Amino acid sequence: MSKNLARQEMADLVNEIRDHQFRYYVLDKPIIPDADFDQLWQRLLKLESSNPEFCDPNSPTLEVGGGFATHFQQRDHIEKMMSLDNVFDEDELNSWFERIAKESTGNSWLCEVKVDGLAINLLYEDGKLSHALTRGNGATGEDVTLNIKTIKSVPHQLIGKNIPKLLEVRGEVFFPVAKFNEINEALEESGKTPFANPRNAAAGSLRQKDPRITASRPLDVVLHGVGAVDGAKFESQSSAYATLKSWGLPISNRYQVVKSKADVAEFIEFYLKHRHDVEHEIDGIVIKVNEREIQNALGFTSRAPKWAIAYKYPPEEVTTKLLDIKVSVGRTGRVTPFGFMEPVRVAGSTVTNATLHNAQEVTRKGILIGDVVILRKAGDVIPEILGPVIEKRSGNERAFEMPTNCPDCGSTLRAMSEGDIDIRCPNSQSCPAQLRERIYYIGSRAALDIDVLGYEAANALLEDKLIEDESAIFSLTISDLKKSKFFIKKDGEIGANAEKLIAALEGAKARPLWRILVALSIRHVGPTAAQALANRFGNIADIERATLEELSDIDGVGGVIAQSIKEWFSEKWHRNIVTKWEKSGVLMIDAVTEKLPQTLAGLTIVVTGSLINFTRDGVAEAITSRGG
Repeated sequence: MSKNLARQEMADLVNEIRDHQFRYYVLDKPIIPDADFDQLWQRLLKLESSNPEFCDPNSPTLEVGGGFATHFQQRDHIEKMMSLDNVFDEDELNSWFERIAKESTGNSWLCEVKVDGLAINLLYEDGKLSHALTRGNGATGEDVTLNIKTIKSVPHQLIGKNIPKLLEVRGEVFFPVAKFNEINEALEESGKTPFANPRNAAAGSLRQKDPRITASRPLDVVLHGVGAVDGAKFESQSSAYATLKSWGLPISNRYQVVKSKADVAEFIEFYLKHRHDVEHEIDGIVIKVNEREIQNALGFTSRAPKWAIAYKYPPEEVTTKLLDIKVSVGRTGRVTPFGFMEPVRVAGSTVTNATLHNAQEVTRKGILIGDVVILRKAGDVIPEILGPVIEKRSGNERAFEMPTNCPDCGSTLRAMSEGDIDIRCPNSQSCPAQLRERIYYIGSRAALDIDVLGYEAANALLEDKLIEDESAIFSLTISDLKKSKFFIKKDGEIGANAEKLIAALEGAKARPLWRILVALSIRHVGPTAAQALANRFGNIADIERATLEELSDIDGVGGVIAQSIKEWFSEKWHRNIVTKWEKSGVLMIDAVTEKLPQTLAGLTIVVTGSLINFTRDGVAEAITSRGG
C-alpha cells in the first residue's frame, strides 16, 4: 500500500470508529456487531504502527470510551479510568506474556471473566457511597449516582474493619441474561423498542432520567478493580478482591489466581465452553498480573494498563447475507417466518437459519430479503437476526410478503382471534405440518420426554401411514413398526429403535397428569399451567367438565388459557384423542402420592450452571413438588 493510500485509510478509519463509538457509548444503538468493530480497531492499530508519521494525535486508539449522553452531569474521576487492550488468539496472548516477561519474572496471573456490561466507577468517602460515574472518556464520566443507588447489590455504606477514607472501585453494571427476554417482551407490549442485547439493556436502564425506572429493572453490579485509595493498601489483585468483599462490595467468584500460561489457557478454555452458564454475558477473559508492585512497575499506556489484557472470545454477533425468508407451520398452526442465510459461524456453531417470529417482527426490524444482517445467539443456543446493515444495501433487496395460504395444506391463513399478531393455519386436524410437529412434541422433554420419538421418527410414523394422527400413538405395536424402513435394519430385522420406542411409549403411559396435558398440545398450556390444572383437579375428566370461571380462577391459568382449554375440549376429534389414549392405558388421573413437605412454598428459585445427577426438568419438578 502506498503512503498516500495508508494516510487516507487511517483518516477514514478514525472517522468511522468515532461514529461507531458514539452510537455504542452514547446512543446505546450500535449498527455493527462487536466483531466488526474490533476488526476496524485492529486495522487502525496496524496502520498506525506501520505509519506513525500519519498518526492522528486525537486517534481513538489513544483515548478511552466514546463520549457522554447529554442529560447527566459530568464529573471527573479521581484516578483515570482506563480501558483494556485486546488479544484475539493464542499467538497474540503469548506476545503479551513475552512483553511482561521482559520486565518482570516470578509473578502470578489473576484470570477473571470479562463482563459484557457498562463500566462504572463507585466513589466511597468515609465508607459512604458519594458518587457513581460511567467511564466516559476515562477522565470524566456521567454522574449516575441516584440510579446506581437503586441497584440492590450496591452498598450505600461499607461495613467491616479498616475502611479507607477514600476509595474508587471499578466494575460493570450488567443485565442478567435470564431477565433479558422478559424486559424486551414488556417493552414490546407497551409499544417501545426492545433492547438489542443485555449490554444495551444495562446501559439503557442505568441512563434513565427517572431513577424509579432504573429501580424497576433487574440490574446488578460486579466489581473488579480499584482506582484512587486513601487509607488502604493492597499487596495483590486477589487480596484487594478479598478485602473489597469483606467491606460488603459485590465481587465476582469467577476468578482464579494461577502460576503458568498453561493454567491461563485452561481457564480461557473452561469459560469458552461454559460461557452460557454464567448469569451475565461475557465476551472473553481478562488476565492481570496479580502482584500490585509489579503492576505499578509496568505502568500504563495512554488508554490501558500494560499489566492486564483482555482475551476476546469469538464473536457472538456476526454479519451474513439473508438469502430468503420462508415460513414454517407449528403444532398449534402458528405460521412463523424464518430467515435463510449464507452459512456463518457464531458461538461455536454454523448457522444457516433463524426465526423472525411473525410478519410484524420482520417489518419492525426493517429486514429485506437480500440484506446483510446482524446475527447473534439469543440466550444460549437460539440464533436471532437483530436487523439489517442498511449501509450495505445495494438496491436489489426486496420486501418479504407473508403467504396467504398454508404451504403444507393450502388452507387460507388467518388470525384466529381479534388482536392476535400471529397468522395461523386453521386446519389443525389434518394439516401435515401441524400433525408432524404435534407428534414430535409428544416426545419432547417438556411433554412426555421420549428420546426415541424424535423428528425423524415422528415423520416416519406419518409418512409410512403407521398412524393417522396422535390418537393412535399409544396403540402402536412392533408389528406396526415393521412396515416402516425407518424401524427396520438392513438385514430386514426389527431395529433397536423400534423396540426402544414401544418400551418408551409403554413407560410414558404412567407419566404425571401434567405431562399428559402438555403432550395434548392445547394452545397456551405449558408445564406451569398444566401443573396448576393437575394440582387443582387431579384428573382430566374434571378438567374437561370445569367451567370457564373455575379454570380462570386457578393461579397460573387465567382467562386466556381457560378459554383455550374450553375451545380445545369442544372439538370432537380432540376428545377422541383423550378417549383413545385412555383405552390404550394412559393414566388420565394423577396417582395418589404422599405430598411432600412444602418447604419451598413462596420461594422463587433460579437454577444456573451445570448439574450433577439431575436434569433441569428433574430439578424443576423437585422444586415445584415442594411448593417452590
